[in-house]
Amino acid sequence: MSSLRICALVCATAVLTACGAAEPIWAPDAEVARSVYRHSGPTAITLFTVVGKNNGSGAHSGLLVNAPSQRALFDPAGTFNHPHLPERNDVFFGMSDPAVDFYIDYHARVTYDVVEQTVLVSPAVAELALARIQAYGAVPKAHCADSITEILSDLPGFDMVPNTMFPKRLMNWFGDLPNVSTERHSDASPDNNSRLIQAPPLLLN
Repeated sequence: MSSLRICALVCATAVLTACGAAEPIWAPDAEVARSVYRHSGPTAITLFTVVGKNNGSGAHSGLLVNAPSQRALFDPAGTFNHPHLPERNDVFFGMSDPAVDFYIDYHARVTYDVVEQTVLVSPAVAELALARIQAYGAVPKAHCADSITEILSDLPGFDMVPNTMFPKRLMNWFGDLPNVSTERHSDASPDNNSRLIQAPPLLLN
């Protein structure tokens, strides 16, 4: 796993986290069309939060949207990547179950856990969320959480989200939503595990 950069502004230079600089990327139409993945599960919005094990601080936020048309990941200002997952400005397409597992494994390590929080939404809300993450654009470093709050604030049922740059505050608010399901992922891999984590082959079709 590559080094992470802090997403919370106050800790931007002090901690290893998953946020990097804004890097506009635009995958070709053919790659995006070929990688469309439709998940059979219910339409939902999932917030991922990278949380430090030692101090419990939030280090990074990501948003997974499972809409009827496809499932895609918004990883604002992140360093996550995979050759089989085309990216357009922090949005990754082809998010199959192995791809989601790899995203979690990419961030979880001996110093960080990944908290996964999921809320079921209507197909219309899911499609709106999908449109919003694709329209948002590349996100500069330290703005992972507040970019997600801007997106959520336009969605029915999420309009009371606080405007915050702190992933932990966003996670706590999301955790209070009705019927949210939460799972915490831990990994004993070393903090600098770039030689151990390898991108698995993702056969989408």
